[in-house]
Amino acid sequence: MNGAQPPLLELRGVSKRFVKSLDAAARIANLFGANARDEVVHAVDGVDLAIRQGEVVGLVGESGCGKSTLGRLAVGLYTPSEGRRFWRGEDVATLAPAARRRAQLAIQMIFQDPYASLNPRMRVQDIVGEAPVVHGLVGKSAQREYVASLLERVGLDASLMRRFPHQFSGGQRARIGIARALAVRPEFLVCDEAVAALDVSIQAQVLNLFIRLREELGLTYLFISHDLGVVQHLSDRVVIMYLGRVVETAPTEALYEQPNHPYTQALLAEVPRIDARHRRFAAIEGEIPSPLAPPPGCHFHPRCLHAMPRCKIERPTLREIAPGRLSACHLNDGNDRNDPPPVAAAPDTEVANEA
Repeated sequence: MNGAQPPLLELRGVSKRFVKSLDAAARIANLFGANARDEVVHAVDGVDLAIRQGEVVGLVGESGCGKSTLGRLAVGLYTPSEGRRFWRGEDVATLAPAARRRAQLAIQMIFQDPYASLNPRMRVQDIVGEAPVVHGLVGKSAQREYVASLLERVGLDASLMRRFPHQFSGGQRARIGIARALAVRPEFLVCDEAVAALDVSIQAQVLNLFIRLREELGLTYLFISHDLGVVQHLSDRVVIMYLGRVVETAPTEALYEQPNHPYTQALLAEVPRIDARHRRFAAIEGEIPSPLAPPPGCHFHPRCLHAMPRCKIERPTLREIAPGRLSACHLNDGNDRNDPPPVAAAPDTEVANEA
């Protein structure tokens, strides 16, 4: 990188496939002429992603596009089928065990469902305080005091640490999940739809907590969400994902003001906003294809109004179209350029009850 500091986290050519092997009945049927095959889900397909220290990157896409799988690859919960993961410029797979352990502790995840991700049989003191004790960050005798400080940092009363998860509200459970992630002193947090299950007013409080923690602790975030308003409020840069591939990435303001990829344009054009109250809502044409059989070429071409014959056979390369902006669309090639129609101005979204 020409002597510059390497990204804090980088994924290079990362793919993830989930294979469902044939069961005994299918294998027997094949003996009699059936043509059953293993089912392969192409969840993530050749993604490159680099996140700098202190940056907040929003990852956006429809349900089933692979963004949660990419988050789990980033944190190390999944092993990639192809590609490599780098931490501070070093391939995690080649690190010595002690260095790999430190890298793993430095990347933590906050899950979408704050109840399902908490052990219902454990008290909050143990949910939050178990990992730092196991990894030697604090002694057992200091666990209670350490957990109390973490709970207070995320806005919870420390006197509640002897309670079980079912005794808390959804917003409180979300804060417990954040405290648990912070307990091992991470540098990087992957937040997978971390506020999606919360009421709007509680969402605003938790988002403001994320912003405050970033300032106080110098955290870096990969914030996964389907909510374009939340992403706009929180992120420095936005990555748009479609059917396992990154189709566009740009600084937040630039992407919302002038989206390039037809899929990004379609997403932003249909965000409800006050100045378009008489406009008829129209969803993106068609359904997202199955990851069991993704279409050839550009994955978006069956739903794209500007698709050309080339789009059906040739995968577009994610390349720079302006400083800091990348897009994967054949329309950006000078010899094939057919400018899409202008897109309405991006919505001016705000988080409710911001305080």
